Amino acid sequence: MIDINESVMQVLLAFIVVGPLLGAAAALLPAPPGLKGKSPEQAVLRHGVTVTGVVLVAAVVLVLGFDHDHPSKMQASTDISWIPALDVRIHLGIDGISLPLLVLTALLTFLCALYSYFKMPTGPSPKAFVALLLVLESGTLATFAVLDLILFFLAFETVLIPMYFLIARWGGEGRAGAAWKFILFTLLGSVVMLLGLLLIGITAGTFDMVALATDNGRSLTTSVQVIAVLAIGIGLAVKTPMWPLHSWLPDAHTAAPTVGSVLLAGVLLKMGTYGFVRILLPVAPDGFRTFAPYLAAFAVVGIIYGSLACLALARRGARGDLKRLIAYSSVGHMGFVLLGVATMTPTGVNGALFANIAHGLITGLLFFVVGALKDRTGTTDLDALAEESGHALYGRAPRLGGLLAFAAVASLGLPGLAGFWGEMLALFGAFDPHDDLSRPAFLTFMAIAAFGTLLTAAYMLIVVRRVCMGAVPQDAPQPKLADVRTYEFAAWTPLVALTVVAGLWPRTLLGLTDPAVQQLLSGGTR
Repeated sequence: MIDINESVMQVLLAFIVVGPLLGAAAALLPAPPGLKGKSPEQAVLRHGVTVTGVVLVAAVVLVLGFDHDHPSKMQASTDISWIPALDVRIHLGIDGISLPLLVLTALLTFLCALYSYFKMPTGPSPKAFVALLLVLESGTLATFAVLDLILFFLAFETVLIPMYFLIARWGGEGRAGAAWKFILFTLLGSVVMLLGLLLIGITAGTFDMVALATDNGRSLTTSVQVIAVLAIGIGLAVKTPMWPLHSWLPDAHTAAPTVGSVLLAGVLLKMGTYGFVRILLPVAPDGFRTFAPYLAAFAVVGIIYGSLACLALARRGARGDLKRLIAYSSVGHMGFVLLGVATMTPTGVNGALFANIAHGLITGLLFFVVGALKDRTGTTDLDALAEESGHALYGRAPRLGGLLAFAAVASLGLPGLAGFWGEMLALFGAFDPHDDLSRPAFLTFMAIAAFGTLLTAAYMLIVVRRVCMGAVPQDAPQPKLADVRTYEFAAWTPLVALTVVAGLWPRTLLGLTDPAVQQLLSGGTR
């Protein structure tokens, strides 16, 4: 690690948040400054790669300058008064909880921009596409960096409009209905969440998340905490998504372009679970404790429901869509995240944060690979893929088939890969929950969730068998199928490498999150 002055760290973090927004404005100019291409379309796509690449480099420098000996301390902090009458401040900062999510967002957005440079989704002008992608990145990065409740809400809402248009204008069949369902669900949830945020800020006399976490709910009565947790929790649960507020997700994923699905699963879903950890756990612990058993119950129902839905889609003759199946798998995986948070223990919350990052890496890779399959075969229908690819995917495109199998076994939680540790720690957290929670209830939740891991293995292995190893008659024609292309290799390799690194060396991530989680749960963030 390198020694970087705190003021430089502040500038870096501010640039990471605001830079994509400036890049979005530049993308709409007649010609993006400083870049040339064979056509204006190529130039603006190159602009998107450049801006997201610079932001990623800045995020890496931020990691190198981060004080890893004190990950619980808020670093690169900027605190400027914005609306004095309401005590709303432009307050930015990162710690061991937010830093991994910040880097994950910067990485996935850059990989999506790189992928789109070579494989632009079918739709309107690339100018609008690049601008929306950059606005989406800015809003997501801001969500993980801001430390004021009002700013958090504004950043949380900023991502909705660009994602709506990415689905509605560049999506596939059924995109209009899916986009409307996405925006209506998330906006309605956000309205309720705003009421809860205002209740906390007005009652406590501040919207500063650090001050509220340090106060640890002492300035809020139990009844205020219960109401606030219910209101904010609904908004966060919609974005997570938690069963039964998940129904917008399969339609959105099925209709979205490849990069839209990658960002939706890899980054946007993490905003909801991050809100549970950053806001509700430290700010309203008594209210959260009231709802923790119910949150855990909804989480394990989501695990089983998502797995059974995937099994139904995976069976032969079900006309299951592979993108829809992966979307339902996200409902199950995010259920483990919510279960970990609901335990209110360092073990469970660390597991939730680890599972967040693992899900972003693995599911991002899955959607990339499935998007490539659709480009080659024209479909994501499982029956059609089994007929057209099947044995041929290993035989005619071994690298593509191998990547699909790798992502599938990582998703089912194979030990040694990133998907294993988060879910295992969430189960350990449920085995020994917070002292004020019912241990018999959480042991029941743990058993149900553990059964869900078996169901996850079942449907993922069925998908691999059908798509990668399906039997094909010897006299059947074997048309050529393009294997992994160079730009695909460049976009996917980082996700594969990080999935292995996080699986073999979990301390890389847990060393950041654990001290910050310990301090957050004990009542404060310095």
